[in-house]
Amino acid sequence: MKVYFIGAGPGAVDLITLRGLRILQDARMVLYAGSLVPVDLLKYCRTDAESVDTAKLNLDEQIAYYARARASNIDVARLHSGDPSIYGATAEQMRRLEQLGMTYEIVPGVSSFSAAAAALGVTLTRPEVSQSIVLTRVSARASAVPATEAIAQWAPHRASMCIFLSGAHLKKVVADLSLHYPLDTPVALVHRVSWRDERIHRSTLGKLLSEVRAKDWQLTTLLLIGETLEERPGVESSLYAARFTHRFRRAAVRRRRIG
Repeated sequence: MKVYFIGAGPGAVDLITLRGLRILQDARMVLYAGSLVPVDLLKYCRTDAESVDTAKLNLDEQIAYYARARASNIDVARLHSGDPSIYGATAEQMRRLEQLGMTYEIVPGVSSFSAAAAALGVTLTRPEVSQSIVLTRVSARASAVPATEAIAQWAPHRASMCIFLSGAHLKKVVADLSLHYPLDTPVALVHRVSWRDERIHRSTLGKLLSEVRAKDWQLTTLLLIGETLEERPGVESSLYAARFTHRFRRAAVRRRRIG
């Protein structure tokens, strides 16, 4: 018996990994957060699988299902939105499983930040623009952000930044970012990326609040900021340059013209 923590992806059913889908199809018990994971994924479950929406269950109630699965010697597919390693609230479940002597495995998934970049048609790293990506969020009742990791502390780096669950605190987020990012820095709001009701708003840091109503971007909204959001001619990576040599390819030799 094993519990599989599966990254279900950001929303679109076909963004789950092949490994995650295979495990989902075989599991006799499936736990999922109905508020975050698309119910359409359940169509891939076996007909005799027990599916449990954990949105209204506390941690002890969820662990009780794991214990019941162990008693029946059946595997559990635990679906988490995005990738389980990012804001997945999986660590406390794993600790409980370890205390109970139960084995588990983590199956990575597509995070909403990478899905958002894809929806925007951008790369979040570009030569001599930004080679770092900050993944962060604002403090909330369920989980506080350490003071040393506040948005205002990351902003001086002016790297590409992806701020999860930012919609409910949009004014404060913009104020903190404006301490260091120029007001003409590109920003994007992405709500429920890859879902049928996905919404995207592109703007600049200085204009954003005058163009949107914060209450229209609640809950699962991601704010992205950085110069990489504006695709424009710039320094290209040397990786595929004809005159660049690396361990798998020699640089092309340019012939000198004579005469």
